[in-house]
Amino acid sequence: MKSARTKTPRRPAPKKPSNPCVKDPVGVYCRVRPLSRPDQECCIEVIDETTVQIHPPEGYRIFRNGEYRETQYSFKEVFGALVVQKQLFDVVAKPLVEDLIRGKNGLLFTYGVTGSGKTHTMTGSPGDGGLLPRCLDMIFNSIGPFQAKRFVFKLDDKNGVDVQCEVDALLERQKRDAMPIPKTPLGKRQIDPEFADMINVQDHCKVEDVDEDNVYSVFVSYIEIYNNYIYDLLEEAPFEPIKPKWNNCNTPVRNGDFIPPQSKILREDQNHNMYVTGCTEVEVKSTEEAFEVFWRGQKKRRIANTQLNRESSRSHSVFIIKLAQAPLDADGDNVLQEKEQITLSQLSLVDLAGSERTNRTKAEGNRLREAGNINQSLMTLRTCIEVLRENQMYGTNKMVPYRDSKLTHLFKNYFDGEGKVRMIVCVNPKAEDYEESLQVMRFAEMTQEVEVARPADRPICGLTPGRRFRNQAFREELQRKLEMRGGPINEETEEQAVSELLLQNFPPLPSCELLDINDDQTLPKVIEVLEKRHKVRQMLSEEIARTVHSFKTALQEFHSSVASKENCIQAKLSEKEKTISGQKMELERLEKKIKTLEYKIHILEKTATIYEEDKRNLQQELESKSQQLQRQASDKRRMEARLQGMVTETSVKWEKECERRVAAKQLEMQNKLWVKDEKLKQLKAIVTEPKNEKPERPSRVRDREKPVQRSVSPPAAPGDVFKTRGGGQAVQFTEIETLKQESPTGRKRRSSPSNPDQPEDAADSEWTDVETRCSVAVEMRAGSALGPGYQHHAQPKRRKP
Repeated sequence: MKSARTKTPRRPAPKKPSNPCVKDPVGVYCRVRPLSRPDQECCIEVIDETTVQIHPPEGYRIFRNGEYRETQYSFKEVFGALVVQKQLFDVVAKPLVEDLIRGKNGLLFTYGVTGSGKTHTMTGSPGDGGLLPRCLDMIFNSIGPFQAKRFVFKLDDKNGVDVQCEVDALLERQKRDAMPIPKTPLGKRQIDPEFADMINVQDHCKVEDVDEDNVYSVFVSYIEIYNNYIYDLLEEAPFEPIKPKWNNCNTPVRNGDFIPPQSKILREDQNHNMYVTGCTEVEVKSTEEAFEVFWRGQKKRRIANTQLNRESSRSHSVFIIKLAQAPLDADGDNVLQEKEQITLSQLSLVDLAGSERTNRTKAEGNRLREAGNINQSLMTLRTCIEVLRENQMYGTNKMVPYRDSKLTHLFKNYFDGEGKVRMIVCVNPKAEDYEESLQVMRFAEMTQEVEVARPADRPICGLTPGRRFRNQAFREELQRKLEMRGGPINEETEEQAVSELLLQNFPPLPSCELLDINDDQTLPKVIEVLEKRHKVRQMLSEEIARTVHSFKTALQEFHSSVASKENCIQAKLSEKEKTISGQKMELERLEKKIKTLEYKIHILEKTATIYEEDKRNLQQELESKSQQLQRQASDKRRMEARLQGMVTETSVKWEKECERRVAAKQLEMQNKLWVKDEKLKQLKAIVTEPKNEKPERPSRVRDREKPVQRSVSPPAAPGDVFKTRGGGQAVQFTEIETLKQESPTGRKRRSSPSNPDQPEDAADSEWTDVETRCSVAVEMRAGSALGPGYQHHAQPKRRKP
C-alpha cells in the first residue's frame, strides 16, 4: 500500500538474490463499515476500487499546529459500506478455499481497531453469513459426493494423519455410537435456530475441478489466544475465567477454589510446521455440523463490554479447517492404504482482537491487562512484518522475532512460504477513530510489501485417473445388459428371473402318481421327460456359456476401445494442458510484469512529486538565502563606509596630533638651543672679562626700592577643557607660549662656587645672572603624566668664587 503525497520516498532497494521459487505479495484488502449514525462526522472516503483517502476531522488542526493533510492509501481492493458479504467472499476467501481443496494452506485474518467490524466480517449476522460459514458451505458443496466415512482418516497427536481400512473405521463408529454422550454433534440433529440464518447460504458455490478419484474428510478446531496463552474452546473440561471464586465474606476461597483452563503448548512437527498440542479436532460431515462446533466454541470465547464496543473481543480467535484427502486404489472402491499418498491442508481463519487506547476505553483491572496484552501481540506482529520487509527489500538477514508472541509463533509457517496470506483491514470512518485508523493504514501499507513464497503443487498419483467413475460405469452397463435379458440384477430378483426362465424352457413334468403296481407307463414317461429336461439344461448351459464368452469378448473389446479412446483423449488433454499451462505461465509472467511496472510507475510518480516539492522548497530557500545575502552585502557596504569615515577622521586627528607634537618638540629643542646659546654667551663674557676689575656689588636695598620694569607675554594659551574621573576639570593646551622677564640693570653678580673642583659643565649649570635666573620658560606637554602643567627651564644662580 502506498501513500500519496505526505511520505518521503524510500531508499532504492538493492538487487535481490536470485530465487528460483515464485513469490506473491501478501494480499491486503480494505473494508469500510457504515457509520452508526447518519449525522456522524466521517474521516475516511472511498476514492475508487483500490484507493481510500483519510483526512483529519474538523478541529484536529488546532492540536497539530495548523497542519492539515489528506493522505491516500492503495489496496488490492477496497470494499465500501454498501458491499455485501458474498462479494467480499468471492474476491478474498474463495481462492483460499480452492487452494485448500487442491492441497495448499491458507491464512486469512481481519485486522483493525475495536468496533471496526472484524467479527461481523468473519462470522456474519443472522440472515447474512460471514466468511467462515461461506467457506464451510463451499467446501462441503465441492467434496460432498466424495467424502470418506467417519474414522477412515484419523489425526494423530503430532500434526499428522493416518488412514484406516473400512473394518477399523466401522469399529470406531460402533464404539462412538455406543457412547452415552457423543463427542461430536450429529449431522441429522436439528439446527440451532440461534445460528440457522447464518449458514442458510443460497449461493451453492463450489469448486469445479475437484479430483474425483480422491476421498476427503474435514476436521475443525477452535482456539483462542488470551493474554498470550492458548486455550482450546472445544475442550469438554469445565471452563472458568482465571479468577478465584469469592465466598460470603468477600475473600477468595483457598482450597479447591476453581479449575483454571489449561493452556496449550505450541510445538513443531517433522515438517517444521507449528501446531497446538492436545487441541480438540472434530471430524465433521456437513456445513451445519461444522458451524455447530464453531458456535459451541464461540460461546466460550472471552468478550467484554467497553466504552467503544458493547461486545469487544478480548482475545484472538483462530478457527482451523483441516482437509485430509487420499486417492482410491486401482479398482476405485477403497482408500489407498499408503500414508505417503495422504495430503493434509489447512485453512486458518483468524479474528484478531482490536487495538485500543486505554484513555478512550477507560479500561481498568482485567480489562486494562487484556488491552495491554492485545496491543503487545499486535505490536509483535507489526515488528515481524517490518523485519520481513526489510530482509526482502534490502537483502539483510535479521532474525524475525516470531517467538515474542504466541500469535506470530503459530503462523510463522505461512510467512515462511507454507501458503497464501490474506488480510482484511477493517476501518471505522468515524472521526473519533482517526489516529487509530491512521496507524492501521500504515501497518497495512507495510504488510502488502512483504512477499510470501508460493506453495508447491502436490505430487500426482501414479494411478489411472477416472477410475472411480469407470468402475461405476462398468457396473451400470452390466446392470443395463442384465436388465435387457431378464430384469433387474438384484440378488433375489435375479435368482427368481433365472429360475423362471429355466422353468419356462423345460418341458412340463407328467403326473408321477402310481396307482397300480403293474403300471409301466408312468415311469417311462417321467424318465423321458427328465431326459428331455437334461438335454434342455445342457443346451441352456452351452448357450449361457456362449453368451458369457461373447459378453466377455464384447467387454474386452469395449475395454480396449475405451482404453484407446482414453489414451487418445489423455494425449490430447496433456497437449492442451501443456498449452494452457504455458499460456497461464505467460499470463502470470505478464501480469507480474504489469504489476511490477505499475508499482514502479507509482513509485516514480510519487518520487517525482516529492522531488518537485523538494525543488520548490529549495527554490524558496535559495531565494530567502539570496535576499539574506543581499541584506548582508548592504550591511557590509554601510559598515565599510562607516569604518572608512572613522579611519579618515582618526587619521586626520592623528595627523593634527603629530603636527602638534612635532611643533612642541621643535619648540622644546629651540628652547634648549637658546639656553645653550645663553650659556655660551655668558661663558664668553666671563672669559673676556678682565680679572683685576671687581664689579661693584649692588645694594640689595637699593635694588628693592627701585621699581622693576617687566614685560611679560600673555600667559594664556589656547587649549581644551575636559572632565576628569574625579569630577574636576583638566586643560589640554594645543600651543606653547614663552614668558620672559627682563632685569632693569645689566649688572651681574657672581656667587662663589662651593666646590672649586667641580667640572666645567657643573660650574656652568650652577651660575647665572639675574636675567637668566628670571627667565622662565613655560611649556605645556599634551598628555603628560602630570596633566596640564608647567615645566620650568631656568639656569641656577652661579655662586661667587
